Amino acid sequence: MAKVIIIGASRGIGLKTVKSALDLGHDVRAFARTIDQTAITHPRLEKFQGDALLEKDLKRGLRGVDTVIQCLGLPLGPKLILKPTNLFSHATRLLIASMEQSSAKKLIAVTGFGAGDSKSSISCFQKIPFRLVFGRAYDDKSVQEDLIRKSNLDWIIARPVVLTNGPRTERYRVLAEPREWRNGLISRADVADFLAQQIDSDDYLGKAPVLAY
Repeated sequence: MAKVIIIGASRGIGLKTVKSALDLGHDVRAFARTIDQTAITHPRLEKFQGDALLEKDLKRGLRGVDTVIQCLGLPLGPKLILKPTNLFSHATRLLIASMEQSSAKKLIAVTGFGAGDSKSSISCFQKIPFRLVFGRAYDDKSVQEDLIRKSNLDWIIARPVVLTNGPRTERYRVLAEPREWRNGLISRADVADFLAQQIDSDDYLGKAPVLAY
């Protein structure tokens, strides 16, 4: 089984991915600034307090790791709508540089439907509200995707559609071909299931599928 580090592991998709990876038998290093506040415990879980925007924390966190799962996010609110961000691109630039100097060569990163070339698949009806609410963040996620594609890493980019707090169903669809891309819903738990399944799989290596029901 692999040793995997999950960046952004204290909440949302990251926390659920910790649980899914443990269920599959992997050794997990959960990386987040507030990971000490996370109640989950397990014999194969190591909690690692670190900042994804600090290179020294990333380099320490990557020691002895095979695979990296990056689950960065911003809370929905006025800051997300009104202010530009470089969180995703800056953290990814630091992560790629750190990984290229480490033993960890596989990166599984979460962006979202609407990032990169999937932007063209958003319907005309949805484009205006999408830009108003998520435009600034997704501009940066597009930069994030470009950095990953240009890296020397073995990479998978996961693009979930609108997220819900529903249960894990394992009935989601992995839409790898652009002609299939569409919006919809998917639970964070099912996104986490997909991410954990990719630790030992190369089926989507070098691809950026959209995840939806």
